[in-house]
Amino acid sequence: MKKLYSFPFSRSYWKQAGSELRNLRKLTLCALLIALQIVISSLYIPVSENLRIYGSFFVTALCSSIVGPIMALAAGFIQDNLSFLIHPSGTYFFGYTLSAMAGAWIYALFLYRSKITLVRLALCKLLVNLLVNVLLGSLWSTILFSKGFWFYVSASLFKNLILLPLEILILYLVFQAIVPFLYRRKMIAADRVTLF
Repeated sequence: MKKLYSFPFSRSYWKQAGSELRNLRKLTLCALLIALQIVISSLYIPVSENLRIYGSFFVTALCSSIVGPIMALAAGFIQDNLSFLIHPSGTYFFGYTLSAMAGAWIYALFLYRSKITLVRLALCKLLVNLLVNVLLGSLWSTILFSKGFWFYVSASLFKNLILLPLEILILYLVFQAIVPFLYRRKMIAADRVTLF
């Protein structure tokens, strides 16, 4: 039985996360999920200048829960750069790569080797939306475009708060469906998704 951790603040947690880099099955699955994420991220709904609705977040969360925070950082880096090479839109900006890495890292900190609950899914999605999508996204938009930081914060905050309940529901349904399968294949430590 794989060990579950309540918090990612132990040495054994990070040792286990580092060992995932040598796990061929998880490396292969991570590569497949990166490919799936690139395909899904090419489909989006434009809202305004540099503000889009993407549906690939659940693949990032799933991948991060399987491979852990160290490999999730690498996966975020690879996914963002390959996405830009395959589907270039606008100018390449490394800030967006940092955002992809930060989002994957937050999902991993909440979901890797932990009891997966609706509360954890909601908290990690809330943090990703506020810290990565709103704050970092607004900072990158301010650097790249002409309008001020608070203009981008207000537009992004509205979009991210409106979509948050739907995104949490999607995460819950995806994890509810896939976690038992991954547990039986010894890919994750949690055997089911619970409410608390």
